[in-house]
Amino acid sequence: MTMDGRRAVWIVLDGVGLGALPDAKDYGDEDAATLPHVAKACGGLNLPNMQRLGMGNLADIEGVPPLAKPSGAYGRLAERSAGKDSIVGHWELAGVVLDQPFATYPQGFPEKLVAEFAKIAGVQPLGNVPAGGISVLKEYGAEHVKTARPILYTSVASVFQIAAHEEVIPPESLYKLCQAAKTLTDEYNIARVIARPFTGSEQQGFRRTPRRKDFPTPPPQATLLECMTAKDYTVSTVGKIYDLFAGRGISRSTTTVDNSDGMSKTLAELDALDKGLLMVNLIDFDMAYGHRNDVVGFGRALEEFDAWLPRLYGRMRPDDLLVISADHGCDPTTPGSDHTREYVPALVWSKSMQVGAELGDRQSFADLAATLAAYFTVPGVVSGASFIDELRL
Repeated sequence: MTMDGRRAVWIVLDGVGLGALPDAKDYGDEDAATLPHVAKACGGLNLPNMQRLGMGNLADIEGVPPLAKPSGAYGRLAERSAGKDSIVGHWELAGVVLDQPFATYPQGFPEKLVAEFAKIAGVQPLGNVPAGGISVLKEYGAEHVKTARPILYTSVASVFQIAAHEEVIPPESLYKLCQAAKTLTDEYNIARVIARPFTGSEQQGFRRTPRRKDFPTPPPQATLLECMTAKDYTVSTVGKIYDLFAGRGISRSTTTVDNSDGMSKTLAELDALDKGLLMVNLIDFDMAYGHRNDVVGFGRALEEFDAWLPRLYGRMRPDDLLVISADHGCDPTTPGSDHTREYVPALVWSKSMQVGAELGDRQSFADLAATLAAYFTVPGVVSGASFIDELRL
């Protein structure tokens, strides 16, 4: 197969960390180890397919012991950028390392910003608190329905989140409000404005809908995705990848409602991909289980993903490359419900690989971008150290 006909499938398991980074104490995350802790709390996990790729060789994962000769290349990636946000993690995976972190507002947003937002919303918002998405609906949902005041909240990440009931502020109107808010938040170095539509009632409970939409700051320099499309490769994405990269370098994109939907659409998009990169984000580990401290759900989702992998293998060509990684941790066993600063896995496999390889601890998430740039022979990725030669394709 020629270089031009190459394909790679890159799956980001959102929030699946392996253990605390050396600087995790600075973030209050020195005890975090998402995958090992989930496995232990579940009494062991059944992950035979990722085990064969080398996952059990990267950490002490109950039920997933190390193998003498894994079939994949396996290593741990350390994050160089400051922070532990999805957008920062994905950007570094794609070759952009941030020297300065985005701003966070753990005490709520400044009065001036809230006042400016109130002007464009036409009403004073509710909240302006750091909170989880479910708790904020329980606290302010009923008053929002009565008053039509949007709910404003944040988290440990650099996010300006606006929640609104779909029958009070329809999603399209909420998106317009978020777009207007983005013009305000840029001055405050906030990474993302996020629309959070919800439905339900006070009596039956409020619940978020799949119509979330992100309005991110674009990457400050060209990512692997842009370098690839500049060389006429197709970059297809599944899940929230489009939002995290502000659409930059993406040829086509499909949204998902959960992991099951994401895995199904991954197979369809791979079938439709002639040459290039398919990048996938599976969000449930983070959104549905990590943030909600649902250890059992987290473990079940990992086993479901692992059991699905042979279906993906069956759709791959002999020279296709598979990459499995993560963007940060989200340990559901530690206090709080936020992301955790951890090493993340790098599992790389192809039917053409002659033997597995130990990649060790890599100094940056961007090593994956550099490796994929070498695989596709595209220039322009400025961060990361390629390990393409170690794959022995």
